Amino acid sequence: MAMARATSGLAYPERFYAAASYVGFDGSPNSAKGVTSKFANDVSLLLYGLYQQATVGPCKLPKPGAWSPIEQSKWMSWHGLGNMASTEAMRLFVKILEEEDPGWYSRASNFVAEPVVDVEVNNRADAEPVTENGSAFLETKTIPTDNGTVLETQDKDVVHEGLGSVNVYDQWIAPQVSGPRPKARYEHGAAVIDDKMYIFGGNHNGRYLNDLQVLDLRNWVWSRVELKAEALSLESPSPAPVPPCAGHSLIPWGINKLLAVAGHTKDPSETMQVKVFDLQTCTWSTLKTYGKPPVSRGGQSVTLVGSSLVIFGGEDAKRSLLNDLHILDLETMTWDEIDTLVVPPSPRSDHAAAVHAERYLLIFGGGSHASCFNDLHVLDLQAMEWSRPTQQGEIPSPRAGHAGVTVGENWFIVGGGDNKSGVSETVVLNMSTLAWSVVTTVQGRVPLASEGLSLVLSSYNGEDILISFGGYNGRYNNEVNVLKPSHKSTLQSKMMETPVPDSVSAVHNATNPTRDLESEFETGQEGKIREIVMDNVDSEPTKTIIEGSNEHILASLKAEKEELESLLGKEKVQSLQLKEELSEAETRNTDLYKELQSVRGQLAAEQSRCFKLEVDVAELRQKLQTMETLQKELELLHRQKAASEQAALNAKERQSSGGVWGWLAGTPGEKGGDA
Repeated sequence: MAMARATSGLAYPERFYAAASYVGFDGSPNSAKGVTSKFANDVSLLLYGLYQQATVGPCKLPKPGAWSPIEQSKWMSWHGLGNMASTEAMRLFVKILEEEDPGWYSRASNFVAEPVVDVEVNNRADAEPVTENGSAFLETKTIPTDNGTVLETQDKDVVHEGLGSVNVYDQWIAPQVSGPRPKARYEHGAAVIDDKMYIFGGNHNGRYLNDLQVLDLRNWVWSRVELKAEALSLESPSPAPVPPCAGHSLIPWGINKLLAVAGHTKDPSETMQVKVFDLQTCTWSTLKTYGKPPVSRGGQSVTLVGSSLVIFGGEDAKRSLLNDLHILDLETMTWDEIDTLVVPPSPRSDHAAAVHAERYLLIFGGGSHASCFNDLHVLDLQAMEWSRPTQQGEIPSPRAGHAGVTVGENWFIVGGGDNKSGVSETVVLNMSTLAWSVVTTVQGRVPLASEGLSLVLSSYNGEDILISFGGYNGRYNNEVNVLKPSHKSTLQSKMMETPVPDSVSAVHNATNPTRDLESEFETGQEGKIREIVMDNVDSEPTKTIIEGSNEHILASLKAEKEELESLLGKEKVQSLQLKEELSEAETRNTDLYKELQSVRGQLAAEQSRCFKLEVDVAELRQKLQTMETLQKELELLHRQKAASEQAALNAKERQSSGGVWGWLAGTPGEKGGDA
């Protein structure tokens, strides 16, 4: 055993102050001037607003005058944050800086003191090379620390035993793994092929990674995949390096390929790239596609539906949030941008997506630049129509950066955060009833309560298991945790006392609202007949009595059937009326949305025109000042001219006066003598 120096980076708020100092905010009134030279104007304004919100609090200053457009823009950026908490502003400030300048922490660490302690590690002479942003260096295995003390990386609710010896369900387990662990990270990609979990890329201390790690789920041994040179495309074998990235999606394709879709990179391309890794040849290549690809982005959701990839939302390289929908057909390799019906989800990134019944795409949660969501949206992939159904049960809190995986008709959601703290509960949504329930909860600052973690589905000894890896909750993690979902947790949403229409029925009922009533009627009659048949087997005397009253029973059933048919007719009429009202409401909503977009466009045009007018007025004021200066110079020239003319006149008068006196003195006589 040997002693090593271990660090985990600064915790908040020290990490925020280090980031603010690196950006150029030193607390002075003019400290924001140096920020504009490092970032684009919109990013500089956002960083300024978050810095003021974190250090001063909500904006209470009066709005600057129109003659100060720069101060007015700074005021609007700060004032627009409202009552955002100081801690939330700090985390957003650091997150934006990491996206704009991934290597800031390594450069800032030269003058930032971190807590360092001596910890005992295995005496290994080798170190694992890790490539970050194209640069390779040796990585030493460290134990996370915080504030100078060694921290427990797991909570008491996480069982530290092997999977084979713990027969526990609905509880997270930390399996005993071996081999060189991957570098701690978040916003990476994860996928399972042939009982192996592959981890690609991610973000560590603001640096993007491009290593590919694999965990063998049969013996729980980590290893690093040795890569060969990448081919530019499947049709062009020329070697090229795969760029480090984060916020991408890793999708298993076939039996021996992985697809790395989109993601943030240091030098982003204009359009979305799809990389293919061949597990047999250990090479990367760029997928050659046709059609118009989406703009490059990160934090999007990518869902495999049949032989197509469905991409929704994300954040582009200019930090603009998106809510567009694109589909890549993996058979024809053709992109298609989809125009959907009804109002789509608001622009967002770091959300979760799942597919149900190979027809319905579910979107849950995600975040914007200032807030997180807990809304649920459903897209009918046949009608391409969005809906926002009512959620049931214990609705989860708003979150972004969470991970999800489906087991049958159940969608398990783990982790995420709201820019204040990580989410500690693991929840499950029954996609047929749209009912939420809590599977388990962990306590404390653990990797399971992290943003940007990954979650995959595999099997162990014939049972389904959920496997989480990595994440960020104030420090970067590389722990593995496993949960065995029980039969109860998979079906408990079905057993609720008040079931609701499933997502399929909810969409289908919009076109045929009477089918459920007919089904209930048929089930009701079938149930009554079953009761009669079951009663008939009790005894022979009972059978004789029932046979004697068959006519009475049939008459009662017929009367009840007529009554139900009458009620069914009324329900049909009411359903048609509701359908018409719903159609009118959707039409009005669509019109209002279009009108809102039009008003927004007009407002933007007016703002642009006002700004141009302000510039014109400023130019005119400058010209007016110039004219006043010229007028003064002209008056000065007039005065000088008048003075010159007066001087010339005086000289002429003196000359005339001097001639008379000269004649009297004898000057003309002199002229005569000369003659």
